[in-house]
Amino acid sequence: MIQEENTPNGTTEDLREETAQDAPEVAEHDRAGELEAELAETKAQLLYARADIQNVRRRAEKEVGDARAYAATGFARDILSVADNLSRALSAIPAELREDEKMKGLVTGLEATGRELDSVFSRHGISRIVAEGEALDPNRHQAMLEIPSNDAEPGTIVQEIQTGYMIKDRLLRPALVGVAKKPDA
Repeated sequence: MIQEENTPNGTTEDLREETAQDAPEVAEHDRAGELEAELAETKAQLLYARADIQNVRRRAEKEVGDARAYAATGFARDILSVADNLSRALSAIPAELREDEKMKGLVTGLEATGRELDSVFSRHGISRIVAEGEALDPNRHQAMLEIPSNDAEPGTIVQEIQTGYMIKDRLLRPALVGVAKKPDA
């Protein structure tokens, strides 16, 4: 290896150039080294490009999968109000009207509609959030009020004001709940 030092005619590079003209094998060796370095850089760039393409492909596949799985989210949110109204209508029918022969058909039809709605929700991955008796989970429940209670631990849900729903593993609508607190002394 030639040590770098200044010569009377110039630098080491100048000397190498002059030598390379008289010895073509030095020029070939230098050119081969340059080509090997260029090849290594190109291989590294190719590997990075492949990895980037693979990441883009995975991200696109995930986005397509999510779009398919959660495409009905907007529609599902809208239909929840229908389910709420049907549930309220059923719970508003007094026991004596449920036993009345004239009303039995109506009540049975409304109950069947509620079961069918639950079945459709189930087929599309929409499920009710269990709330009452559970510990408050801010990711699934929204506390609307605190209720003094000696029977339940503070932070436990003691009343469900509105049913919450999940679509697959995502929150569609939080359950609106009342949470137990220690009674005031």
